[in-house]
Amino acid sequence: MGVLTVLVTWPLASVRGAVAAARLVADEAERQYRDPVAVRQALEQVEQARAAGLLSEEEAAAMEDELIGRLL
Repeated sequence: MGVLTVLVTWPLASVRGAVAAARLVADEAERQYRDPVAVRQALEQVEQARAAGLLSEEEAAAMEDELIGRLL
């Protein structure tokens, strides 16, 4: 039965490999998205842009809310 299963499912091996690779990429992207260090750096950049006058108070507040939401 093992040989038959291997022969029948063999054409799907590349699909399973692609799915596994996509899951790994998605997991890593999620980890980086929620990384506290990256969020802190982004918050500092927002503050610098606000101080330089590149962002309005409303824009900066919206960006900060989105960044803090990443951590929750």
